[in-house]
Amino acid sequence: MSERLAQINWSRILGRAVMFLLVGALVFYAVEPWLPWHAPTRPRTIIVYGFSILGDVMTKGIFPAFQQEWQARTGEPIEFIASFAGSGTITNQIILGVPAQVGILSTELDAQRLADAGVLPDATWRKLPHNGTVNLTPFVILTRPGNPKNIHDFADLMRPGIGVVHADPRTSGGAMWGILAEYGSARQMGASETAAAAQLAGIWKNVVAQASSARGARTQFENGFGDALVTYEQEALYDIARGKFDGELIYPRSTIESEHTVVVIDRNIAPAERAAVDAFVEFLWSERAQKIFTAYGFRSVDDALNRATFTPIEKPFRVADMGGWQTVKQTIIDALWQAKIIAAQP
Repeated sequence: MSERLAQINWSRILGRAVMFLLVGALVFYAVEPWLPWHAPTRPRTIIVYGFSILGDVMTKGIFPAFQQEWQARTGEPIEFIASFAGSGTITNQIILGVPAQVGILSTELDAQRLADAGVLPDATWRKLPHNGTVNLTPFVILTRPGNPKNIHDFADLMRPGIGVVHADPRTSGGAMWGILAEYGSARQMGASETAAAAQLAGIWKNVVAQASSARGARTQFENGFGDALVTYEQEALYDIARGKFDGELIYPRSTIESEHTVVVIDRNIAPAERAAVDAFVEFLWSERAQKIFTAYGFRSVDDALNRATFTPIEKPFRVADMGGWQTVKQTIIDALWQAKIIAAQP
């Protein structure tokens, strides 16, 4: 009898063990997809800081195009974290330690500020294609519909009764380009240094509103401030392409072509992130990316992509024609605009 009871007990134990195993297997099968080794792979992330008018072309054009190419090449997803503001503002933020891995700055002067602050080795951006210049755009004048004040060149912005809207050179790279356009255009048309300085002073006497970025100045103009806005050609062309432009685009006879500089902030790039960041930077100069820039109103560094699309400038010039950024910063922006023109205003 006891032997039979023992056999029954062992049968029960074995049956329960099999049941536990079956239940355990079913539970494991149900939860296994959510266990840690099945957690979704986090996509690589690239952090980009750019000057204000880059927002749309980067988020709607360049980033999606690179994501598509990276996925096709590696099978991996990739994400972007981006911030856009005045070039001087984002330069200050990078100096203060934001984790930007790639910066696209309105001026090479801001890149040099990063080098001077120890964020970059000196002039590393010049090792990139086109000395780090990724795209460009000439400076133009926007007026109200029908151009009621009959503005046709920078000299017209000196006239009494003209209200000019401008970005602030203390925070905006675009504003610095504007100063160089307003002064340098007179020199390119044969005026003396004295006459060019008088033109710059006359324009700034008529400035009625300033903003921290080119995009902010455009918003002020759209909200009714002033009669004319000095800004990037791209600002107008992008809106014209979308049917959202309400005004007149005025091309001065002579104006500066702004050149926009890419910097790579190595201290913020982990070894595992290097390949993706380098591939993205290389992509910026690809034909596909350059065509995207032109579709959003920027001129390409490949002039062959510009010829059929953009209005030619009679006498374009670049900052190198004025002696380079260090020279113009000291002699035009600091010694003339800041120390004489702005200091003399009430």
